[in-house]
Amino acid sequence: MPSKKAKAPANTTNKKINELAPDTENSQDEFMSTNTGVRINDDQNSLKAGDRGPTLLEDFIFREKMTHFDHERIPERIVHARGSAAHGVFRLYEPMSKYTKASFLNDTKTETPVFVRFSTVAGSRGSSDLARDVRGFAVKFYTQEGNFDLVGNNMPVFFIQDAMKFPDLIHAVKPEPHHEIPQAASAHDTFWDFISLMPESTHMIMWAMSDRAIPRSLRMMEGFGVHTFRFINDQGKASFVKFHWKPLLGVHSVAWDEAQKISGKDPDFHRRDLWEAIESGAFPEWELGVQIVAEKDEFAFEFDLLDPTKIIPEEIVPVQRIGKMTLNRNPDNFFAETEQVAFHVGHIVPGIDFTNDPLLQGRLFSYTDTQLIRLGGPNFQEIPINRPIVPVHNNQRDGYMRQTINQGRTSYNPNSLGGGCPFQAKWSEGGFASYTEKIDAKKVRERSRSFFDHFSQATLFYNSQSEPEKAHIAKAFSFELGKVETVAIRQRMLGILTQVDRNLAAQVAINLGLKVPAKPEQPINHSIPADGNPKRFQPVKIESTLQESPALSMANTIKGKIQTRKVAILAADGVEQEALNTVKNALIAQGAIPEVIAPRLGMLKGATKGEIAIDKSLLTVASVLYDAVYVPGGVNSVATIAADPDAIHFLNEAYRHCKPIAFDKEAQQVLESTLFGKMILKDPAAQDIRQDEGIVIEADPKKLSGLFIAAIGQHRFWDRETYRDIPA
Repeated sequence: MPSKKAKAPANTTNKKINELAPDTENSQDEFMSTNTGVRINDDQNSLKAGDRGPTLLEDFIFREKMTHFDHERIPERIVHARGSAAHGVFRLYEPMSKYTKASFLNDTKTETPVFVRFSTVAGSRGSSDLARDVRGFAVKFYTQEGNFDLVGNNMPVFFIQDAMKFPDLIHAVKPEPHHEIPQAASAHDTFWDFISLMPESTHMIMWAMSDRAIPRSLRMMEGFGVHTFRFINDQGKASFVKFHWKPLLGVHSVAWDEAQKISGKDPDFHRRDLWEAIESGAFPEWELGVQIVAEKDEFAFEFDLLDPTKIIPEEIVPVQRIGKMTLNRNPDNFFAETEQVAFHVGHIVPGIDFTNDPLLQGRLFSYTDTQLIRLGGPNFQEIPINRPIVPVHNNQRDGYMRQTINQGRTSYNPNSLGGGCPFQAKWSEGGFASYTEKIDAKKVRERSRSFFDHFSQATLFYNSQSEPEKAHIAKAFSFELGKVETVAIRQRMLGILTQVDRNLAAQVAINLGLKVPAKPEQPINHSIPADGNPKRFQPVKIESTLQESPALSMANTIKGKIQTRKVAILAADGVEQEALNTVKNALIAQGAIPEVIAPRLGMLKGATKGEIAIDKSLLTVASVLYDAVYVPGGVNSVATIAADPDAIHFLNEAYRHCKPIAFDKEAQQVLESTLFGKMILKDPAAQDIRQDEGIVIEADPKKLSGLFIAAIGQHRFWDRETYRDIPA
């Protein structure tokens, strides 16, 4: 909304600036305009056919804004620049012909090749894998009917409802332009200024401040299509559908303190983890799930299916798991494949279609536009990683980097000289036909009032978290807002949080040294109606009939599996090699990856005879790179580890990050040297607490192995945070 002081023409100050530096722009007290100088009436909403209708191609303001945004960086992606990828296959469990005619969703015998790219959003190509951020989860299906790109994230909602605001969102979260700080981080003023003024972002920001934003592994996070799409069967009947990816290893995270340290120890942590898992044959797997809603039930919910800031809770519409994706081959060349792959939400196949979600509608333009500048022209589909596995026949010719050598003299349609080829295909012949949807509405820049509830699902998400997860969310907000220099922005965000949960707001307020506002600052509609009258509205909060959704908590994820978990074995010369090998072999048998870590590299001498190869030294690794720790016995080994400050720090830090730790009974001296050991051993109830906290102390190596494996299967013991504060 422009300042009340806005004037036309430009004010005197700006005139003076322009006299000194004609290319200098200062927006203070000025109206917003297009690049041709046309004043903009509404910078908040794209032009649609009705407030729930599709975005119109004639919206020159949106196209100019998005085109400029898409072309702001070369050659790396503006967003999702930091990525890792892999090849794989998708196999369907059972035909979906009742809902869709898409061939790859009806053929259970054929494996559909896929290429998947995971990414962070805000950082550059050189940023850390462990930034607190949304993770991109984009899948390219090379189907027999052409490529289908499911371009999603590891969170099921997004920050904004209308694509018109996407450049603003990314401008706000990127490093601040006056000093290019901070990199790959949202903890700064411009981001929270934007978020605090956009109540529609509240649900997404709860996800971003949760542990979902710091996954343990790319192999251990969910994926979502975000938008509501349509399935269409061969009779032309449509259903609404939302896509989910469910990891078979479960959904797991790291601790925030741990994430910050991993960024320093190994900024390629996720990239390395994915690569090594595939190289070792521990292929990552996800099941594809769908939530299907009959067309007649479009308005049956207390939220709008077309609102990308909302989910369909799984308790209302269960997720049907319809197939499995397995990633089984790493790229041969990072640039040629991972960097040049071009995803597009508009790459669909017959049987799948769009809805009028205004964020989705804008993405349909943006992706092609950004590939044109990033990959050098209109022939980016001919790059090998982007080519479909079926032949391409059309009348498109020439352009930068054209690869195809087209035969014949006709490149137009209709034609007779070329026999009318290539022919158009009927629906029954596999031709794509857009779903016939009745649109009867006025051309407006507005948003449907069914999109105005910005808080009820944010509250649902928070209510659904376990107590440790809630504590992590409060700490995340405290960290992020604590980095914000402008107190008014912090205060405004506290007002937003009161709309989610007043206890959450109170926890954050205490950490910021502020008071919880009695009521939030009145949000405004940043749009200006065509009649010129400012229109304010109070975003509503519907009292939802669903108060909790267990599916939203990571505490309810798959547990018990330890495949690919990395286990550090701290040892030195004189280690009891038989016990060490017993535990190590038991871990390997369950699919874990144990590594012997010692004060130096080389070979360890056993307590009796023989030697043990050292995998890593304490000089080059840290506890944050491992999921669990084991300390074997052996008098000399135990004495060395107990006296080594790096080893003791390794253990204290692992304990602080709630990881399982196992001690041979002979390693009591090491336990006593740790901060947590001193606390536990003084506790009268120590024997009961140890196992509850994921601490295993056992003399029998076989029994220790079983207890330790069970503890690792729980991933973390987050409750440990609430009653044992260990500095590390």
